[in-house]
Amino acid sequence: MGLFLNSDISLYNFRPTKIDVPDQAIEMKFSEKICCIPLVVLMLALTTTARSDTLDLKILGWVENTHLPGPDLGLKAKLDTGAETSSLDARILKKFRKGGKRWVRFALLNRETGEETLMVRERIRTIGVVQHDGGRQTRPVVMLEVCIASQLFATEVSLIDRSEFNYPLLLGRSALASFALVDAGNTFLSRPDCASPGNGASAP
Repeated sequence: MGLFLNSDISLYNFRPTKIDVPDQAIEMKFSEKICCIPLVVLMLALTTTARSDTLDLKILGWVENTHLPGPDLGLKAKLDTGAETSSLDARILKKFRKGGKRWVRFALLNRETGEETLMVRERIRTIGVVQHDGGRQTRPVVMLEVCIASQLFATEVSLIDRSEFNYPLLLGRSALASFALVDAGNTFLSRPDCASPGNGASAP
């Protein structure tokens, strides 16, 4: 069977059709690519920074040993990223005002020795907590220095009776966010080793 071609078309003289594309369209596409480059660079920079920040965080278990320099007391702490504010097992003895400020006197129990340490701290605020039974509880909040791993920091803690809980200290997100990642599958990945600058300001 032969191959029949139109007289106007030949396999030998066929040339691809030239398509005219306006220079303006080419310039627009080129400029769009150029404009995207800074955005890509910015995204890469942010990703690199985020990874760098993550690498700087300490990996801690969901239970760690801690040390309170003020009363020189070692405590086991539960690291709970589901809680915003930290809380400390304390027996509140007296709330009072002095020098235009609000103060609270409380006792911390060493569960291993049975000894109590008396402390006085300024009440920086009072929070209300809704209990599981629907009741409302108020707790005084104070600032305390805490040492965990090699990190010494001051953080807000609410004072409450935690005698029914396994761990006297709970550290929440506000205390941990700047330096720690919590490994929920491990415990006691560090030891408290901090150089304390002192016990803080004197109390009345």
